Amino acid sequence: MSAPLKPLLPVDEALQCILAATKSQAISSEWLPLNQCVGRVLTAPVKALRSQPPADLSSMDGYAVQAADTDPPGTLLAVIGESAAGHPYIGSLQSGQCIRIFTGAHLPDGADAILLQERAARDGDIMRPEITIKPGTFIRQKGLDFSTFDMLLSAGTRLKPGHIALAASMNHALLPVATRPLIAIMSTGDELAAPGADNSGQSTIASSSYSITALIEQAGGRVYDLGVIRDDRAALEGAMLRACEANAACLVTLGGASVGDHDLVRPAAASLGATQAFYRIAMRPGKPLNFGAIGEMLLLGLPGNPVSASVCAHLFLLPLIAALQGDEQAAMDRTEPARLGRAMKPNDERQDYLRASLVMAADGWMATPFEKQDSSLEYLFSKAEALVIRAPYARAAEAGDICRILRI
Repeated sequence: MSAPLKPLLPVDEALQCILAATKSQAISSEWLPLNQCVGRVLTAPVKALRSQPPADLSSMDGYAVQAADTDPPGTLLAVIGESAAGHPYIGSLQSGQCIRIFTGAHLPDGADAILLQERAARDGDIMRPEITIKPGTFIRQKGLDFSTFDMLLSAGTRLKPGHIALAASMNHALLPVATRPLIAIMSTGDELAAPGADNSGQSTIASSSYSITALIEQAGGRVYDLGVIRDDRAALEGAMLRACEANAACLVTLGGASVGDHDLVRPAAASLGATQAFYRIAMRPGKPLNFGAIGEMLLLGLPGNPVSASVCAHLFLLPLIAALQGDEQAAMDRTEPARLGRAMKPNDERQDYLRASLVMAADGWMATPFEKQDSSLEYLFSKAEALVIRAPYARAAEAGDICRILRI
């Protein structure tokens, strides 16, 4: 008599288990030039090596003056020179004098304000202020943006283009970032064939590996593709050992993880000493998901169904890869509110992830789940822009009700 199955594990608990397991993985680092750092994760805080701006600068075109010389207006001032960006005036300004200055130029010594050129009447080397101004007018003070030794980028930051520009302004040419984790991937099943390899109609095209590979690379991982492995324990064990020998941080298996006679992934992993943290998740699609480890290598078993595999990858694999890079937002809730575009029936014990279209309405996103939700429908999944999340035992919902979505 077979042992009763354990209750299905809630999605949130499964994700917490996965993220906790990544903490045992060391995060290695490498120094890269700025133009190679977009999308990478910082492994150490970064401090400014200079102030920005590095000196008091003019924020407008006009004349550098002593503000007291503009009170009252009409005082005649001698124009004694010029200051432009990259070509500062060498010398000091005295009362009764002014210097022609341009945006971004260094404020000359002795000046404390900028008079707009539109408010200055000039005749040869004589300038007459038309208004009275205060000290500090149109001056960008040294360190207005940041000062030397300010810590502006923290470890765990996934670098966006704006971060790269900031690092450049901080005078950094190189940054320390996490190396891209190696993620091994293998598809399992005697029925699988590569695209274009079988025109008989007897095989199933191995499409899941292509979407999962793309997601891994988008998330910052490197892919070690072990290919399609037949339903044979020795072959599966050999592929798993190759992933271990390659020092993969995680092995992602596609299919073969259920409980049928030909589902051999878990027995093969067990024969190599694998631990199993959980199996079977309270979600739809994607219930037959399992997670464990073979030695130091994490093991994530995704369903063989392409849509189920992709949904699970968005929910579990992407945060896992982010955590392997030390991304401070790996555990962040990526869902957001929206309004339902159609009515929903009550839900059962599993958390639903309904493929949906998105439209921006006046009050935010309108998410409309597709009428057909069968997990074999890859074409509909390719059109989906979001997953509408229906909690276990959720009540019936009407069109216009608030829901939670995960944009994909």
